[in-house]
Amino acid sequence: MGRSEVVRPPLPPLDGRIDRFDATIGTAVDFLRGTWPELQDVRFEIGGLPTRPDADGIPRWEIDREQRRIVLFRIPIERLLPPGHDDDLHRRVAIESAVFRAAAEFVGKDPWEFGPDAP
Repeated sequence: MGRSEVVRPPLPPLDGRIDRFDATIGTAVDFLRGTWPELQDVRFEIGGLPTRPDADGIPRWEIDREQRRIVLFRIPIERLLPPGHDDDLHRRVAIESAVFRAAAEFVGKDPWEFGPDAP
């Protein structure tokens, strides 16, 4: 009687849109925490949709300074890209931009101040 393998070869890693979104957020947050110590204990969370629009339209993030938390909303960040910019590169830039702008708003700085050579 022949034997079969109990353990099969590992499955390829998941590489869907949500997985790439999570990875991009994680990379941007790691960079920011390494650059700005005031973000060390800030929780970055991912939400699907905001509960309500604000004065500027549909928010891409929500800040709770009391809880030291930033919630980034995946669907508006990914889906409200300008026409012709719905590809992987533009989607990644939009995600990173949202993380940087939300973090800058949280600490009261301009997003351009998050560079490694910034004061």
